[in-house]
Amino acid sequence: MKIVGILLAKNEERFVKRAVKNALGFCDEFLAVDNGSTDRTTEILKSLEASSAGKLKYHHASHPRVSHDLIAGYAGTPTWIFGVDADEIYDPAGLERFRRRLESGEFDRDWCLFGNVLNVRHLGEGFAEGHLAPPCRSMTKLYNFSAIHAWKGPCLERLHGGRVDFREGYGDHLRRDLHQGVSWEEADFRCLHVCFLPRSPVDARGRGPRKNIMDMYNWSLRKAVGGLWGRLRGRPEIDWKEQRYGRGPLVKRDVAAFFPDDGRTPGGLC
Repeated sequence: MKIVGILLAKNEERFVKRAVKNALGFCDEFLAVDNGSTDRTTEILKSLEASSAGKLKYHHASHPRVSHDLIAGYAGTPTWIFGVDADEIYDPAGLERFRRRLESGEFDRDWCLFGNVLNVRHLGEGFAEGHLAPPCRSMTKLYNFSAIHAWKGPCLERLHGGRVDFREGYGDHLRRDLHQGVSWEEADFRCLHVCFLPRSPVDARGRGPRKNIMDMYNWSLRKAVGGLWGRLRGRPEIDWKEQRYGRGPLVKRDVAAFFPDDGRTPGGLC
């Protein structure tokens, strides 16, 4: 069994180093794809590559679709593909325990796994405040590529879109929602999703939530006409981050485990 991590980043300098460092020990290989950053993201990823003893490979991509091309060849092999975003900070000790569970074969009959998430609104000294999944949706990305013959494009980015050709006995329904059966405190596969926090100095202030890659590249005439019609009628633009990640009560949790070499502070993120 092998675990291959794949990061797709653009202008993510604040959290990208922490996101990669926490996930790197979980993986046998790590592909870091930079989609044209203009802040320090490129510099940070190349520095991580230099210090990774060959585990991390840096790639520049003019289009996000390149990130899926890099992993498509693992289909049909005993490989778990771990999609990591630069605003996702995993618990490294939890991932170490979770890897042993993967190696034991506990999840061999699953297609993909969804873990516990805290969607962070405020990150303080040793704690974070945000919304838990559940009731929010989980957005972790861990896929069992031994369950498929191929994942064919076109895919706008890694692990999104296209057509999956499953092996006999597997299917898209084999999704295990780990976060539905285990608490945040007991979870091995858990993530701080800092989606509500600024991630780069180049982020425009006061512009609302940053669009995700699928929103930016998945253009259609129907979506464009619908958006224009809504603006003409005075309807506010839908805040998709609030819809997906802002549900339920605001909770406060100890997050020292996510910053093991920073003590109880979220310092040294980049």
